[in-house]
Amino acid sequence: MKNKIFIAIDTKSKKKAKLIISQSKSRNFKIGYKFGLEFLNSKNGRKFISKLKNKIIFVDLKLNDIPNTMSSTLIALKDLNINYLTVHISSGLKALKEVKKVSGKTKIVGVTTLTSLDNKDLKSFGHKRSLKEIVILQAKLARKAKLDAIVCSPHEAKFVKKYFNKEIITPGIRIFSKLGDQKRVMTAKDAFKQGSDWLVIGRDLTKGNIKSNFKKLSDHLSQ
Repeated sequence: MKNKIFIAIDTKSKKKAKLIISQSKSRNFKIGYKFGLEFLNSKNGRKFISKLKNKIIFVDLKLNDIPNTMSSTLIALKDLNINYLTVHISSGLKALKEVKKVSGKTKIVGVTTLTSLDNKDLKSFGHKRSLKEIVILQAKLARKAKLDAIVCSPHEAKFVKKYFNKEIITPGIRIFSKLGDQKRVMTAKDAFKQGSDWLVIGRDLTKGNIKSNFKKLSDHLSQ
């Protein structure tokens, strides 16, 4: 079975996005493309995504609003033929169920706690439980809402699997770069060992020579 990688298209440049897609074909990996707020809100970004054919499209909007707004947003995105769409689990059970109800073929991905946060951050805005306890509660809620996948840090993947038995997608993956703006990070090889089904990799693949970076990733995973 091929390792599964979502490439984060962290740009607002249509030209850069085209380059990443054209140079990221690989026999060794199953590839999807993650588009976030930056690209989708850029001029012609939405139009660009709507024209992509035969690609696995992951739209990372992290919806977090009242139930009606969230479900209406998904309906408004139907023309993009999205394969995966993120919503914050913290939006609550009713909102998650409403989104799932109108999702059709789009897999709804519940976001647990952002990888840019740690226990100190959570405490600063009122959480008394530990990060691990919060993520477990979020995983249980995602299961109750019958979501299709979860986004969590690779550090949480192993115990999330105990409460949620569908796809686990992990950002915060590093091949050879530093932490950047994420705190709970891990190498690609270790993340797969922890139980991640999909890895989200951005700069480590898209900065510099993309084909060379893929070779380094393959070498890293085969060590």
